[in-house]
Amino acid sequence: MTKKLTILDIAKLSGVGKSTVSRVLTNDPKVKPETRAKVERVIQESGYVPSKSAQAMRGGSQKVVGVIISRLDSPSENKAVGSMLNTLYAAGYDVVIMESQFDQVKTNEHLDVLKKRNVDGVIVFGFSDFDIEKLVSWQNRSVVIAMDTDQVSSINYDNLGVITHALEHLKADSLNDIAFIGVDPADKTTGKLRLDAYLSWCSREGVQANYQTGHLHHESAYTLVDKVLTPTTQAIVCASDTLALGVIKRLQELEREDVVVTGVGGNELLSFLFPKVFSIDPGYVQAGEKAANMLISQINGDVEQRHITQQPVSI
Repeated sequence: MTKKLTILDIAKLSGVGKSTVSRVLTNDPKVKPETRAKVERVIQESGYVPSKSAQAMRGGSQKVVGVIISRLDSPSENKAVGSMLNTLYAAGYDVVIMESQFDQVKTNEHLDVLKKRNVDGVIVFGFSDFDIEKLVSWQNRSVVIAMDTDQVSSINYDNLGVITHALEHLKADSLNDIAFIGVDPADKTTGKLRLDAYLSWCSREGVQANYQTGHLHHESAYTLVDKVLTPTTQAIVCASDTLALGVIKRLQELEREDVVVTGVGGNELLSFLFPKVFSIDPGYVQAGEKAANMLISQINGDVEQRHITQQPVSI
């Protein structure tokens, strides 16, 4: 069994004193930059994790986790974070929230900061070019949400299922001339998978596909409506509630309120303002709670990776 490294081992490997390593771990500004870099390199290469007692001695919380959210203004991610926080707080954890803005470099920088702060674990909202390898070094103390990966524990949404549910709902109302407005397929989840679900449904039903993709923003959807709308269009399925808002505004301007609109997100305000619009809830709240419980389990010693696909909870 490999011996667990101590702060003294790190000091010897770095060629510095034990007190210097301690100052590096506590981010003491008096440490020379070259010395700090040398010690941090040894810590990273050795996989050294400070003990709980060492954390307590420097006055830090012994139960802290990081959450890296893609966008602070994302309604769907905020739903997941809300239930996540409730679960983590109930278990006695403090939480540090950071924003990635879908930027791989920024996300990696956040992960480095969290590791320096010796947080117990991290939950990251994944995106298309997210550097998943960066999380492997967290040694089963990390969870990716909204993304499927076999390298760390993950929780993903049923991106195919939410669109299929919407289409089947419309079909049950005898609607078959259905257009789709989505996100650029470069986004592998909200973009590609949800578009694929629409195309597969059209193929099975023997109907002509009619779709456009753009940015995950209501203004993008607003501009795309004219490209899919025909005199016979009965419904427009949107890959998200945000897109649905843009579509609704344009349809109102065109006096085409006969066209049924669907969204994905379970936004109560959307349904309240536009009763004829329905939105599918992918299970954001449930996914957030599951991600938090999964991370807590790993922190407590569960080394088994888990991969969950959260099913839609309502239509």
